[in-house]
Amino acid sequence: MTKDNHSLTTEFILMGFMDHPDQKTILFLMFFAIYLITMVGNLGLVVLIVMEHRLHIPMYILLGNLALMDSCCSSAITPKMLWNFFSKDRIMSLYECMAQFYFLCLAETTDCFLLAAMAYDRYVAICCPLQYHTMMSKKICILMTIGAYVVGNVNSMIHVGLLKRLNFCRSNQINHFYCDVIPLYRLSCVDPFINELMVLIIGGSIQIFTVTTVIISYLCILFTIFKMKSREGISKALSTCASHFLSITIFYGSLLFMYIRPSSVKEGNEDIPIAIFYTLIIPLLNPFIYSLRNKEIMTVMKRIIKKIS
Repeated sequence: MTKDNHSLTTEFILMGFMDHPDQKTILFLMFFAIYLITMVGNLGLVVLIVMEHRLHIPMYILLGNLALMDSCCSSAITPKMLWNFFSKDRIMSLYECMAQFYFLCLAETTDCFLLAAMAYDRYVAICCPLQYHTMMSKKICILMTIGAYVVGNVNSMIHVGLLKRLNFCRSNQINHFYCDVIPLYRLSCVDPFINELMVLIIGGSIQIFTVTTVIISYLCILFTIFKMKSREGISKALSTCASHFLSITIFYGSLLFMYIRPSSVKEGNEDIPIAIFYTLIIPLLNPFIYSLRNKEIMTVMKRIIKKIS
């Protein structure tokens, strides 16, 4: 904590959701329910894919890893947030902040590449079905997945490492519900220009590459769908693609607004609502978006339920 104007801050107070203390019980119950459903949905999907050999194909390998990263994202944020609703001090050390952001950044970066890989997988399956086993073999899928984790770890380490060059002496209050780098930059008494530049360059590059992959893949898919003769096939494919594309749009849109928008370090009023989308809502929705419309997963689930009952 700061003792005078020249001392450095090494502990921070998270101020998110403290504007309405009378609503903390309702907020706690709501976010606890979201967290519980998120973890059951995502980890249940991971277990299902691991146990069922029929699902050991590229599409489900990617989906399982996406579910795992969504669980990681939610677990990096929600337990501490829930604790803070009834905690008196709400304090986090700088190293706790670094650890929390590391796992969040790992999950979000990996998710970007997994979503791009999933879009490519659907493109190959729908547009080049005869070449699927060569263009999207299990080996290629595993290499894509490993690559996503490697980039996620490298990206996290760069931003966490660059935090060490900053000193914090302005305040120890973070206007957020978790320890994000953007609010930390606002508290730095050292110019965070290099940190901001690296967020823009690395984050922008990741977003451009993955978003372009997703858009091109889905445009090709739509073009192929509209060439279909069966109206039922068109309707089913469009319905599936629309739900996937909606999830992807919300995810990428919120990340772009949060980290890549101009003057994002200077503005802070919109941070919390936007952050809720990509840290809590998207991990909650993904298992339902990618599973409930999937016949194979629903068939496996029904078979397991029958065995249990």
